[in-house]
Amino acid sequence: MSKPKGAEESPLALARRLSLPFLDNPYLLTRALTHTSYLNEHTDVLDDNERLEFLGDAVLDFVVGAWLYQHCPEMREGELTKARSALVRTETLAEFARQIDLGSAMRLGRGEQRTGGSSRLALLCGTFEALIGAIYEKAGLEAVTDFFFPLLDAHGDKIIKESPSTDVKSRLQEWTQAQKMGIPRYVTVDEYGPDHAKMFDVETHLDGKTYGKGSGKSKRVATQFAAKETLKMLGID
Repeated sequence: MSKPKGAEESPLALARRLSLPFLDNPYLLTRALTHTSYLNEHTDVLDDNERLEFLGDAVLDFVVGAWLYQHCPEMREGELTKARSALVRTETLAEFARQIDLGSAMRLGRGEQRTGGSSRLALLCGTFEALIGAIYEKAGLEAVTDFFFPLLDAHGDKIIKESPSTDVKSRLQEWTQAQKMGIPRYVTVDEYGPDHAKMFDVETHLDGKTYGKGSGKSKRVATQFAAKETLKMLGID
C-alpha cells in the first residue's frame, strides 16, 4: 500500500515498524488512522476511526486495570482506580502515541494538517484508542497486551507517581488564601471532540491572572490538572 495523502507513513509501513498484526490485511489499521476530517475530503474512503476509538477506549480500561492488578499488588481498590485514571487520561495516551510516532501515519484532512493536527493531544489520544480497538478487533486481547504492556512497563510507574492527587485543588486554595491571593477560579475555555470522546480545556484564574491549564475527558479531570500545573508555576509542587 502506498503512502496516503495526508500522512507521512503508510499503514503497512507502520504495521511493519511496530510489528502489528495487520501485514496480511491493513484495512482495520488504515481505518484506525483515518480521522473524520480525511473522510470528508475523500469520498472514496468509507470509514473513519470513531467506532474503533470507542472500542479502544473500553479495551484500554480493562487492559490497564489488568496491568495494574498484576504490577501493583500493594495497591488497594481506590488507589488502583486513581492509577488507572492517570494511565488512560488524554495526555497520557497522547504521549504513548508520540512514543511510537503515531502522528506520522495519521490520515488527516488538509485543514487539520495545516493546524498541526498530528500533534494535537485529542487527535493523538483518539488515534491511539482507535489503534488499540483495531488490534483487539483483528487479533484479540492477547495481541493488545503484547503491544501495550511494554509501554506500560516502561512508563507506567512514572506516570502514576506524577499524576495529580485528588486533593490538589484543596492544596492550591489553602496556599492562595494563606498568601492573600483569594480563591482560584476554574474557567472552561474550550470543549471539543465527538460526543463519545468529549474533551475539555480548563484554565486557572487567580488574582486577576491566568495560570495553569489542564485538559481531560471531563471538566473535573481537566480542573485537577489545571490546579496541578498552577502549583508548579507557583513553585509549590
